[in-house]
This record gives sequence, structure tokens and C-alpha cells, in this order.
Amino acid sequence: MAEGRFPVTRTDAEWKRVLTPIQYQILRKEGTERPFTHPLNNEHRRGVFYCAACRNPLFDSKTKFDSKTGWPSFWQPLNKKSVGTTTDRSLLMVRTEVHCANCGGHLGHVFNDGPPPTGLRYCMNGGAMTFKPA
Repeated sequence: MAEGRFPVTRTDAEWKRVLTPIQYQILRKEGTERPFTHPLNNEHRRGVFYCAACRNPLFDSKTKFDSKTGWPSFWQPLNKKSVGTTTDRSLLMVRTEVHCANCGGHLGHVFNDGPPPTGLRYCMNGGAMTFKPA
């Protein structure tokens, strides 16, 4: 999970009370859901994806695309203040972790194999987000 101070902070016990077990495992323990298992992977309506922990707006559905990886993927965040990144050196590799800029919750990773115009693939855990249709 991202280090540092965030506008929304809670104790571990408080996070366990407000999140489902799956959300807690992903957002607070840097877990990853199995691919092709979360309904948000198949969400195609217009709207906004929010952090499941703090309701911070993260991604507009206009930037969502089918990466065929089994996780919701986006080519850019809603704005520059929606998400943050850190270096993830787990699993014997170096990746760029994406976290909520408001609460520090783990969302997924960003890769340089996405579509134009950014060439980025924000590969997010569906369990880390909620969706509100337009």
C-alpha cells in the first residue's frame, strides 16, 4: 500500500468494518482478484468509477477499454489528482502500482502497453472500485 499521509485515513480495524473482505484484501493488503471474476470488468455503461474505500472519483468510462486481461482497464485516470503511483518490487519484478490519491488504497498497476492516445493500461481490480452510471 502507498506510503505517506492521505486526506482519508482510518485504522486497520476501521477499514475492516467499512470494507467487504474482498475490498479489504485488495485495497489495504495489495491483493489481486482472479481475472474475469469481477462484474466491473464487463461494465460498459457511461459513468464514473470510484474508489470503493473512500468514494474518490478515479476513472471515466470513456477511457475504459477491453484489454482482454480480465481486469477493468483504462487508458487514463479521471484527472491528475485521482490516483498516485509507487514502485512495486514484489513478486521478483518491478512494476508501477496505482493507488487512490485520497486514501492510499491499492487499485492495481499501470503498464506501457495500452491504446492511444496515452499508450498506458491502468489495470485495476474491480473489487477496489464502485461504479455510478451517468
